[in-house]
Amino acid sequence: MPDEIFTDPRLAAVYDLFNDFGEDTPFYVALAGETPKRVLDVGCGTGRLACALAGQGHRVTGADPAVAMLEMAKRKPEAGKIAWVEAFADRLDLAERFDLIVMTGHVFQVFLEDAEILAVLKNLRRHLAPGGTLAFETRNPAAREWEEWTADYSETVEHPELGPVEASWVLTAVEEPFVSFETRHRFPDGSRLAAPSTLRFITQPELAALLEQAGFTEVEWYGDWDRSPLGEDKPEIIVLAR
Repeated sequence: MPDEIFTDPRLAAVYDLFNDFGEDTPFYVALAGETPKRVLDVGCGTGRLACALAGQGHRVTGADPAVAMLEMAKRKPEAGKIAWVEAFADRLDLAERFDLIVMTGHVFQVFLEDAEILAVLKNLRRHLAPGGTLAFETRNPAAREWEEWTADYSETVEHPELGPVEASWVLTAVEEPFVSFETRHRFPDGSRLAAPSTLRFITQPELAALLEQAGFTEVEWYGDWDRSPLGEDKPEIIVLAR
């Protein structure tokens, strides 16, 4: 099952307000290029990237296991141009093959075990057209970003229907390479919801071995959205696998 942060309709409704566009969006839009391509957005969430790609003329399929997120995605401009699929990454079974498959928003980190990661990679490779590219990112464990996830950080947004909604993110456990936290929301009616999540901070050598096992023969690595080289001082491990 997806984390509750993605499945509860109220949380899906405020997701975009708490997660604005970042540097990853123009990176993936540029990666798709100007020539129309068949693009699969895995873990598409509320569909912001999928809709941006469709707006650029690409033929887009958005896949996500969380119905609440897909319902939000279908309300967006350009949504009518997109094929929406409710499915987990390792269980996708589509007839179409894609020139580009993307997984964004650090969604790759929800796959915790090697067997699960390998199943996802193999299945996505099966959905690539000849010469196609799988692109995704995962946080670089060398940067130890979780050490900055402090308990006193909170943010409030104004939802047009729900009113002011407050969210805070609280680190609950670190057992490297696994990091667990709670996303806690407080709604205007006084109700509260804590949604637990666990992420894996995989290393580049571990990931390289799994990509090879999955049959990817050519991989480009970057450490940030400006395509700078991967290094211990870089926040991301960005993968372009063919």
